[in-house]
Amino acid sequence: MKRLLLLFLFAALLLPGMARAESARFLNVIDGDSIMVRLGHRPVEVRLIGIDAPEWDQEYGVQAKTFTMRFCYGKELRLEYDREKRDRYGRLLAYVYDDRSMLNEELVKSGLAMPIMVKPNGRYYGRLKQAEKIAREERRGFWLRGGLSMTPGQWRKKQKKS
Repeated sequence: MKRLLLLFLFAALLLPGMARAESARFLNVIDGDSIMVRLGHRPVEVRLIGIDAPEWDQEYGVQAKTFTMRFCYGKELRLEYDREKRDRYGRLLAYVYDDRSMLNEELVKSGLAMPIMVKPNGRYYGRLKQAEKIAREERRGFWLRGGLSMTPGQWRKKQKKS
């Protein structure tokens, strides 16, 4: 009986930290780090966890959106969640996978997004920072020019003021 109780307690401690995932059908790209998918019978906006891609009107924004479209087009995707499942705008937060790789990581590795830490969702932050290191060393995407003139966050703030 004690063993069963210990096993139950061990499982209960592990479950909250374990990845939760589900399948979704790709519908459309909003921008480099946001997509629309079909979950069950409803369309849902998904914001990629741990990255910030240039905005549509920002330098490399079109390239980031095109990369995301090519990665997702016509695919069944797997959404993996971290600790918080929704952001303050109600968007679903996820790491997005096809059958081979993680979109969040591939965008960073291609020099088309930057890793960001938005707590408590930091499960793959180290992995995303490593992808950024590769992109910088190999001068991919915006790293060919030494980076963006403004981070996507700085760019958004400047647009609000204008």
